Amino acid sequence: MAKGATAKPLKPSGKSLGKRLWNQRYLFLLMIPALVWVILICYAPMTGLYMAFTNYRPSQNGYWYDLLNAPFVGLDWFEYFFDNDFKMIMRNTLATSLLTLLFSFPAPILIAVFLNEVKNIRVKKFVQTASYLPYFISWVIASNIFLTFLSGSGVVNDLLVALHIIDEPILFFQKGEYFWWIIAFANTWKNMGYNAIIYLAAISGVDQGLYEAAEVDGANRVQKIWHITLPAIRGTICIMLILAVGGILTTGFEQQLLMGNNAILNYSDVLDTYAYRYGLTKGMYSYGTAVGMFKSVVSFILVMCANKITSKLNDTALF
Repeated sequence: MAKGATAKPLKPSGKSLGKRLWNQRYLFLLMIPALVWVILICYAPMTGLYMAFTNYRPSQNGYWYDLLNAPFVGLDWFEYFFDNDFKMIMRNTLATSLLTLLFSFPAPILIAVFLNEVKNIRVKKFVQTASYLPYFISWVIASNIFLTFLSGSGVVNDLLVALHIIDEPILFFQKGEYFWWIIAFANTWKNMGYNAIIYLAAISGVDQGLYEAAEVDGANRVQKIWHITLPAIRGTICIMLILAVGGILTTGFEQQLLMGNNAILNYSDVLDTYAYRYGLTKGMYSYGTAVGMFKSVVSFILVMCANKITSKLNDTALF
């Protein structure tokens, strides 16, 4: 372009929508398998939400016949939930989720920042591998690890007795007040290394010239972390916080089911396990669907609110 010349604005294509679709027909054909998968796996099962407003009873006539001919009861199942176990279930769910958020949200950030400061490649790889390895362990195995370590004759009790912190072993899984903390620690231990990968990727994109300039100005490591690293990944932190707030009612299912027991059911029962017990174990399909739908609606509202607040405070939003 000649000096002083101005770029001409691009004009919209004069082709009609039909011609553009025809010209890109092969791209749309490639989309068909993914589109079919999304419809069948993600949207088709959502028709079952209608079950929450009916008194569904399965019979030999088939699912669709039973669903369409089930008596319509409106919001009766939601009212039944609010009048009975709502306070206890929400207390357990929020307590476990907030404790998990308290530990699991800053933990991967700290791991990523510390790993970024490690100069020894072998040590860095070892710590990173050891930290995210628990993510790939099944909850069946992970739960058994915690059940073994925290049993009356487990390592934790033996260590506490040997250090004279306690006089006799604590039955951790017989006392409900300990269960929330155990689940929070287990969730943090299992997910913090894997989530740290996201922050490490964000840190790797920080301009190294900023660190060099800060070093010339006499900044130490802590100052560089506080004034360069953390502000640079602030957008990633906000996005992860939005997702964490949206999943605050999804405190877990396998861990509560595997580590909980009838003695502490008033502390271990959360929305997911409650919906499972009533919906499948006790055959109250409509009631279980209503509880699950309540959780989904509240989670959606939380995501929207967190997204709006974050966009106002930090100009960073998920959508």
